[in-house]
Amino acid sequence: MEKAIVIRYAEIHLKGRNRGMFERAFLKNIENALNGISLTITKMHGREVISNFSKFDEPEIVARLKKVPGIHSFSVCNVVSTSIDNIKKAVLDISKNLVGTFKVETNRADKTFQIASNMFSAEAGGWVLDQNPNLTVRLNNPDAIIYNDIREEGKTFVFENSILGVGGMPVGTAGEGLLLLSGGIDSPVAGYMACKRGVKVSAIHFESPPYTNEGARQKVLNLAKIVAGYNGTTKVFVVSTTKIQEQIHNKCNAEFGITLLRRFMLQIAERVAQAEGIKMLVTGESLGQVASQTIESMTTISEAMQTNIPVIKPLVCFDKEETVELAKKIGSYEISIQPFADCCTVFLPKDPATRPKLEKVKKEEARLNREDLIEEAIKTMQIVTIKP
Repeated sequence: MEKAIVIRYAEIHLKGRNRGMFERAFLKNIENALNGISLTITKMHGREVISNFSKFDEPEIVARLKKVPGIHSFSVCNVVSTSIDNIKKAVLDISKNLVGTFKVETNRADKTFQIASNMFSAEAGGWVLDQNPNLTVRLNNPDAIIYNDIREEGKTFVFENSILGVGGMPVGTAGEGLLLLSGGIDSPVAGYMACKRGVKVSAIHFESPPYTNEGARQKVLNLAKIVAGYNGTTKVFVVSTTKIQEQIHNKCNAEFGITLLRRFMLQIAERVAQAEGIKMLVTGESLGQVASQTIESMTTISEAMQTNIPVIKPLVCFDKEETVELAKKIGSYEISIQPFADCCTVFLPKDPATRPKLEKVKKEEARLNREDLIEEAIKTMQIVTIKP
């Protein structure tokens, strides 16, 4: 019996005249995710259908589809030409291993199929009971549901369950963003959330060798690979802030060290984004989580930016447990908790300012040759390309 995987999209169905653009991006992202696997993808109304694949590739196809933003759900189906006999064979093939309670649901998109959906579901339920009398029909919360999707194209898809996808919008349909990627828990989750809303992300990472080591860099590149699973091939800009931090440590009031460093980070990220034609920054900030994430700190830090490029903060109102749960879901948590220091722990003051006044921060910043430090950091920047 022929197998197929039916993919249903999420929010695209809400789009109007430009829906075609979203559907094309959706299809392209699926093709990219499944690159290297022999299969065929065809379009049906509101769905994409994968066929002509080896049963040995099915687990890998399923694993990859789970990471494609824009997919609401998908199902591995038995596919038959629409006729009562063919559908019966497919239903009985799926139901032979069921135990407990079940029901049958039918979607009759093909209105030339003359039996109404509810009547056909009842008839199909009878076939199942004849084959397996130990089963029991239960219409509310059964152990299993067998679905018959009778399509206009003359084919019927019979399946037992649906696998939930990421949801959201296809990557790339909301523009490009530059993710400030640290080695912590929050920023890779923010990258995942941005991808889910259709943002194609690149990443920028700040390191401080020799205070941070190669293990810290590799940790971040491993996190970038997690994000790339949802985003596709991801460019990572690696910037050294060593000289910036040493200058801050030697010349400025320690309580403003983190604030000053983050102002430099935003300005560098802003300039890299401009050079790359990227339209937004993405950060993992959560309101009130640490000293640099109070509203006063975030306001003082963002003032350093010289353009009106937006800074997207997907986690700004998340509590830590919500973020940790998402990190575990996407597979980044175990990497994030590896004990490698990042640049923000270098020269960490005992009592960082939690409500830094802008005028005081600017006074401290005036002790530094800001432009030279920024230009040198960007000039020595390295670029790493991460594939899923």
